This record gives sequence, C-alpha cells and structure tokens, in this order.
Amino acid sequence: MKETENKQKHLPVIGVGPLIVIPQLVVTVLAIILSKMGIIYSLQVKELKTPFIIIGIMLILLGAWLWFSSNFKVKIDACIKENHLVTSGVYSMVRNPIYSAFFLVCIGAFFIETNIILFVLPVVYYVYMTVFLIKTEEKWLSELYGQEYEEYCKNVNHCIPWTPKRK
Repeated sequence: MKETENKQKHLPVIGVGPLIVIPQLVVTVLAIILSKMGIIYSLQVKELKTPFIIIGIMLILLGAWLWFSSNFKVKIDACIKENHLVTSGVYSMVRNPIYSAFFLVCIGAFFIETNIILFVLPVVYYVYMTVFLIKTEEKWLSELYGQEYEEYCKNVNHCIPWTPKRK
C-alpha cells in the first residue's frame, strides 16, 4: 500500500469495542444478580471467600490500570487517527488492552461474587472475544500494516497481558 493511501485509511476510533465490551458487562451484571437471587445455583467454598475477594479486587485494579494506560498514557485515539500501529507501553504486553481491561474487571467481579459456577462465563467471553477480534480488528490491522502487524502478533498475546515473547 502506498504511503498516501495508508495515511488516509485507518481503523474506526471506536472499532468493534462496544460489541465486545457491552455484552460482557451486561452478562456479568445479570449473572451476579441472578446468583444473588438464587436463580443461578451457587457453588461456594467458604475457605476461599477471602482469597477470592482479594484476587477479585486485584483483577479489577489491574483492569482499571490497563484501561487507563491504554487510553490516556498511549493516547490510542490519536494513534488510530494518525494511522500509527502502537506496540509500546501496555501494547507491548497485550494487543487489545482495552478489551482485556473489561475482561479482567468482569473476572474480578466473579471472584468477588465467589460463585464458582460463574467462572464458566470468562471462558465464553474469551472465545467470543477471540473469534470476534480475528474476524474484525485483527483482519483489518493485518491488511493495513501487513508484516509489521504479523510480527507484533507473534510476540504479543491478544487478550491476556503478559511479558513480550523473546524474538
């Protein structure tokens, strides 16, 4: 792709985010409400209540940090408009930190609820997010940035924050 064409073509600033995040948040809130009402069977281990709550708070804080870092430290909106592939900061640990942030917050909420039955939902979220991203944003980014994006994908997880893989 020519440089002038590349500068004019960029991803939408909002992207598919609402289609990933809103269902996760709605299902999480509904699942917790239904669990508290006794409509969803509750499987709890009393000895794990305190550790689960601590883990839940830590996951929510990690999610908040990821969201803040990806939106304000990196200024992702400006990078999208300038057609710049971001691979530094939190984007060096996870390709989709904004979606990962909401994913972690939802998992944290399930830990705080301490109903082990609800832990099936993050697996569903992960599969949904993976399929959705592969068919949309990852496809668009691959078409837009080519080899640069392919190399980035080889070294950085798409959803779970982790240290970059060694080259």
